[in-house]
Amino acid sequence: MKHTLLATLVLAGLAGGVAMTASDDAAKATQAAAPAAEWTALFNGKDTTGWTAFVPDLKGKDQMSVWSVVDGCLKCAGNPIGYIRTTEKYENFELELEWRFDPKKGAGNSGVLLRTIGDDMVWPNSMEAQLHSENAGDIWNIGQFPMKAAADRTNGRHTRKEHATNEKPLGEWNRYRILVDGGRLELWVNGLLQNVATDCKVVPGWIALQSEGAFIEFRNIRLKKLR
Repeated sequence: MKHTLLATLVLAGLAGGVAMTASDDAAKATQAAAPAAEWTALFNGKDTTGWTAFVPDLKGKDQMSVWSVVDGCLKCAGNPIGYIRTTEKYENFELELEWRFDPKKGAGNSGVLLRTIGDDMVWPNSMEAQLHSENAGDIWNIGQFPMKAAADRTNGRHTRKEHATNEKPLGEWNRYRILVDGGRLELWVNGLLQNVATDCKVVPGWIALQSEGAFIEFRNIRLKKLR
């Protein structure tokens, strides 16, 4: 009787172990099968599908005329002042894009507006990832957008980047990697983390590219949703 009971307990233990192992394996398989977040092209390289323009000086006219698509690049004439923005809103995301200024036209200014909310205006409530020549990586707070940045580098709405400029010479492509995740904002310029903001207001908003007085080109604009 004792031997029979012992054998029964041993078999039950083995069965339980097998069941647990199978369960663990199934869990691991499920995790492995879970699709990773995918990149989505915000600019298709052919036209401005998925974007809309706001250029107040062109009210009643073709506001998209400031922008053109040539050889897979999104080109901005720089004037009149305004912006092009996504038609879809995004809350938590990783954004990558490349930009350059034309050396023949000189250095210039632009910016990437993040979590843009409210009415269209110059300029709308948002967080700006600066693109002014030699200032990429700076943060501008537009419309008192709730956020916190390094106090020692902040003057009013402007937070200077942490390191010296690492932009490439005019005419060469630069890369922005922008992380907007919960209350955190990170600006990476050509692989270097240049700025961080925390306690940012978490809200779905548009992504916009400024037309701010200078010719500028963009390409390889893509986004990966987070969460």
